[in-house]
Amino acid sequence: MDLISRISENFSESAHLKLQSMDALAGPIAQAAERMVQSLKRDGKILACGNGGSAADSQHFSSELLNRFEMERPSLPAIALTTDSSTLTSIANDYDFEQVFSKQVRGLGHANDVLLAITTSGNSRNLIAAVEAAHEAGMSVVALTGRNGGKLAEVLAPEDIHICVPATSTARIQEVHLLTLHCICDAIDCLLLGVQ
Repeated sequence: MDLISRISENFSESAHLKLQSMDALAGPIAQAAERMVQSLKRDGKILACGNGGSAADSQHFSSELLNRFEMERPSLPAIALTTDSSTLTSIANDYDFEQVFSKQVRGLGHANDVLLAITTSGNSRNLIAAVEAAHEAGMSVVALTGRNGGKLAEVLAPEDIHICVPATSTARIQEVHLLTLHCICDAIDCLLLGVQ
């Protein structure tokens, strides 16, 4: 096995997908940042959720807002719904895993808030339930998916923002998701701080 060639192929595939996705995703990414800034200016917050690697992305994104991205600025309100093990396990135990995020959205979410739902397949039942709970609360939704958006795409409202990576590989989708989140953080900072 030629590991160097295999590694080089991974780099090449990742770079190619990012460039291929740029034109299709730049618009929805800009819309997502604008929607989040509108929320933040109205004293709203961003609630983020996902499973596995997407849970890590949720935490990464909320930490960039709460702490800082690349520029100094005040903390911005964001909560990763993936981090409280007592809450997650009590909901999963007392009800079921499908409700681990939706019950938190119902308890923490308000009409000025934005739900950031991250799923590579779009078929995670607990993410679909979270989106439905966000709609009930009058929240905006930004969905990061891959493939064709899965069942999550079917429950999005017309005013929701869907950023769907045109790929089937989970690893490649997650790589574009991370770039997308960094683009949103950068755009939020630019919009709030007036940086060009």
